[in-house]
Amino acid sequence: MAPATPSQEEQSPKILFNSRSSMSRMCFSILLLLFFTGVATSQSIVETLPGFPGKLPFELETGYISVGDMDDVQLFYYFIESDRNPRMDPLVLWLTGGPGCSGFSALVYEIGPLAFDVEGYDGILPTLKLNPYSWTKVASIIFIDAPVGAGFSYAETPYGYNVSDTSSAAQTYQFLRKWLTFHPNFAGNPLYIGGDSYSGIVAPILIKDILHGLEVGLQPTMELQGYLLGNPVTDYLIDDNSRIPYAHRVSLISDGLYKAAKETCNGDYGNVDINNTLCVETLQTIKMCLLQINLAMILEPQCAFSSPQTTELQWDLRVQENATMNYLLSLSRLPELPCRVNASLCLLIVWMSHNIPLEMNKISQLFSIFLLYRVSVICSPTSG
Repeated sequence: MAPATPSQEEQSPKILFNSRSSMSRMCFSILLLLFFTGVATSQSIVETLPGFPGKLPFELETGYISVGDMDDVQLFYYFIESDRNPRMDPLVLWLTGGPGCSGFSALVYEIGPLAFDVEGYDGILPTLKLNPYSWTKVASIIFIDAPVGAGFSYAETPYGYNVSDTSSAAQTYQFLRKWLTFHPNFAGNPLYIGGDSYSGIVAPILIKDILHGLEVGLQPTMELQGYLLGNPVTDYLIDDNSRIPYAHRVSLISDGLYKAAKETCNGDYGNVDINNTLCVETLQTIKMCLLQINLAMILEPQCAFSSPQTTELQWDLRVQENATMNYLLSLSRLPELPCRVNASLCLLIVWMSHNIPLEMNKISQLFSIFLLYRVSVICSPTSG
């Protein structure tokens, strides 16, 4: 998922989840204390999930681990053991992008053992199926809801939500140390840090923290072997300027149009002088060429074809996806057009809404709806 382009001020150590209002954070914290008192550093084994027939054929552990200077941040995780040899296979800590995407999104949409059955959806409860390409066939994976505020992770105080990239990485390192302490059987396994999208910013910081811990002898010792990143954010200037060359490289724009862009914009497509008419006009022509392209996956159909077509290109994929999601959710059933990615995202929202018990009292329902928003939307409003 391609990230949004922040201002220069946003590129400094970035505040990921500032309080929009102290009152709303305080109310949320009260709700969390009511419902999750005593869950810090807790684990549960999940044997069944709605929509999946029978027991899960793998061990799914979920839980909270408290981190932060006051242990006031509770980071939620999903852990799935390797199908092959959990005691010998690599252990992977997977960081989902955003920042703010739930680890559950990676579990059902990326590398985990489950996936939604889009083709078999009957308009009622979405069903889950096994992913034959799951990485858990050869590795044990921890999917973490990080930074705090993502998915089911929460802070007990409003202040706890004010985290930067560096402090979030530090909390994740603290989480990993505690997790290994509680799971000593995995302390000697080869360790890899993985992630995608915005994790390209956080993962290297986390790696540095791990290496520093190894140098000074912090326990438990970690058998770090390396890290892997998919579609990572690296440097916004480089990332943004790579869009036009990439569009040319995969034949989305012509040689002539690419040459015109290079010459008129001097190779800088992010900081365009509005007085440079030739550059502005060339980039507008390129935008028109890409208007109906699925920018997240150019080989997939653009689901927006099934909805009112836009007249403005959205480089920010969050805006593009939200528009399509809103349209799909307004329908009584998914369209026949095979738009797998967005249709699957819609199924998570439907799946989660089916799993809020009707007998819950109003406060519980309100809290569950809040969590439904945090998890089923997959990415928070600050995610990319």
